[in-house]
Amino acid sequence: MIEPGAERTTPGARAAQELLAKESDLQHASRSLKAMAHPLRLKILCILGGMKEASVQDLVDMVGTSQSNISQHLSILRDKEILGSRKVANKVYYRISDDQILRLIEAMRLAFCFHR
Repeated sequence: MIEPGAERTTPGARAAQELLAKESDLQHASRSLKAMAHPLRLKILCILGGMKEASVQDLVDMVGTSQSNISQHLSILRDKEILGSRKVANKVYYRISDDQILRLIEAMRLAFCFHR
């Protein structure tokens, strides 16, 4: 039961209030969304959102562009702290590094990454 004077807030409204509470979170969200807004980067993120990690060559094979082009876009996503990476011998593996970003990517995958 809601006490008199208590506001009814939806989960979305509470999440918005929490985001706006910290300027640094707002800046991080803005930088991340700008980096994700490119079609090829969104495609990379849709792929990575559906798996634990992928090598550069895996992404080249799945996306269908050159290794240098993929590497440029991966660098941007890594610089914006969207992706993390690890190196094993001569292969670099990428993953979505932030749980908040992963939840956003999961939502975007449902909305945009599947054929309807």
